[in-house]
This record gives sequence, C-alpha cells and structure tokens, in this order.
Amino acid sequence: MKELMRRAKQGDRMTLSFLGGSITQGSVSSQYTNCYAYLVYEWFVKRFPKTAFTYVNAGVGGTTSQFGVARVDEDVLAFKPDFVIIEFSVNDDNTDFYRETYEGLVRKVYGNAFSPAVLLVHNMFYDTGVSAEEKHREIGTYYHLPSVSMKPSIYAQVEAGRIERRELTPDDLHPNSEGHALLAEVITNCLDQIYAQRHEAEEPFSMPEPMTRNAYEKVRRFQNHNSDPACAGFSADKTLKKYVNDMFRGGWMASEQGAKICFEVEGTEIAVQYRKSVKHPAPVAVAVLDGDEENAVTLDANFEEDWGDSLHIDTLAHHISPGMHRVEIRIAQTHAFDAVPFYLVSLITA
Repeated sequence: MKELMRRAKQGDRMTLSFLGGSITQGSVSSQYTNCYAYLVYEWFVKRFPKTAFTYVNAGVGGTTSQFGVARVDEDVLAFKPDFVIIEFSVNDDNTDFYRETYEGLVRKVYGNAFSPAVLLVHNMFYDTGVSAEEKHREIGTYYHLPSVSMKPSIYAQVEAGRIERRELTPDDLHPNSEGHALLAEVITNCLDQIYAQRHEAEEPFSMPEPMTRNAYEKVRRFQNHNSDPACAGFSADKTLKKYVNDMFRGGWMASEQGAKICFEVEGTEIAVQYRKSVKHPAPVAVAVLDGDEENAVTLDANFEEDWGDSLHIDTLAHHISPGMHRVEIRIAQTHAFDAVPFYLVSLITA
C-alpha cells in the first residue's frame, strides 16, 4: 500500500478495482457516483492529480467469495489492477468454509504477478451486527493486509444512538447515498493514514503457506464457451455478456422434464451455479455426483424472495478425493405453465 502511494505521487497510470457484492455494486445509492467505491476512486483522483486512474467496479449483488474467487480473473485481474478492495463480509457466512474460499480469493489477488495493493472491507447488518468479519479477519491478519471494519466505526455509532439506522440504510444492510458516503469516509481515513506513513520502511513480505487447506485458489468455472458437456434437452445460451453484473449469460437452458447435462471434471470441490427466479413457477432440477442418486442435491429454481433473480450456488462436494468426477444435472419437475426455463449458469470446480 505504501509503495502504491509513492507510485501514485509520481504520476503513474493506475487501475483501481473493487470486488464484492451488492454494496460494492452500489445498490440503493441514488446513482453510481454516490457508491462508496466511486467515492474512494475520487479520493485517489483528488489526492494524486498527476496520476490517470481507471475505475473498475466488479460488484455483483447476492454473491459470495466462493463465486468471487471463480470470477476474479475475468472481472478484476484481467485489468491488471494496482489496487483492489475485497468486500464479502455480509455475503459470506461466518464459517470455516467461507474462511477457505476467502483465503483462496485473497491469495489469488495478492499473489498475482502484478502485485496489487489489497484492502479488505468488512460491512455488517446494521440491525444485528452479523457478518463474516471474524473469519475474514483471520485471513487478513495472517497475510498482514490492511482492513477496514464498519463495526467499531459506523455500527458503533448506530448502537450508541448517535446515528439512526434509517438515516443510512433502508433495509439494515444496503447503505443509501448518505450511508455510502460514511462508508467511504471510513475507508479514506484509513488511506489517509497510510499516505501519511508512505515513506516509512516496510517489513519484507513473502507469501506464506496457506492457513486453510486452500482448495479454492486454483478454481475453474465452466460455461458454454470453455466446455462441451454432453447435453440432452439442454441448449447453450450464446447471448453475449454486456457488463460485469450481466451474469445470466454463457450457460445452458432446459424446460422439459428429463432433460439432462453431464460434465466430467477434476477436483476436490464442485459447485453448481444456477438462476433462482422471482417468476413462478420455475422448473426444479437435481444434481447427481458420481452416480450417487441417494444424495442427489435439489436445485429449485423458484426464488422465494422478491428483490430479483438470484445467482445461486449449491456446493455438491467439499474436500472429496481428488480425481475425475461425473456431474449429472437433470430436470426433475416442471409445471404446465413454467414462467422461465431452468438456467444453469456454470459449474465451478477447484
């Protein structure tokens, strides 16, 4: 981070990337220039007027670090970032599973050949204080990464009654424009402190061995442009993806009961990503790993919330024996007037 500040002071060209969920995307802010990510970008522009900055917002609502690590190559690292904010603490659960997926993401970004500076941001639910910060902080501390938490800052003010929740969020999670401004202020205060210390010596750092089993650092995401599964009743969606959160693209669709698609993949981690739709009824599929029908996983495309279609992930296997595995996904239930087809977005392995 100090090296980033020194380079920016000299006038280098730089790319600032923001990876996270709906808060990073800017949900509920009145316009995209009011979201915290853009406000942090503006801090860099004002602080370092000699430098030309490129802004990359890779926030996708309703997604976790499990998907973040699967898409970071395409959505962030492809732009050769100099600075990356990672924000998934309200999307991940506070479990060892998400500590491992988060570590895979951190290692993939921080260990990239372009050596970007990394800042971890931890949001929480403003009514309960719930987040995955505990598990995420373990990773941040282990890798000596700076992090910014809203718990001792904004949330503490809410708890003390100095800020009314509805002044900063309409739903106890997503900041409004005023909430985004406060979030950005906490982050830029941290950046101001680093800037003030930019000439101080740094301890040499090398990438340590992983804290967890680290199954997710080397992840693969299969869509119709990079895989050729056996299909019977599933058709490939060749519609081009237009922007970063145009996520229901590149997959496969099916509407008829009995339609199936089969993958042969290698790894110890296997997950199915599909669309849960607010339009009902929708088909229901099952996913069968290595012919184990007894433990088939139900993939219900009917979404019971109303905020929009969900880019849902169901994990089929975690820390299984390495080697080749067969995944069969088939439509198990349809309805006379299904509103949408079943949409398989991708298969994720590691």
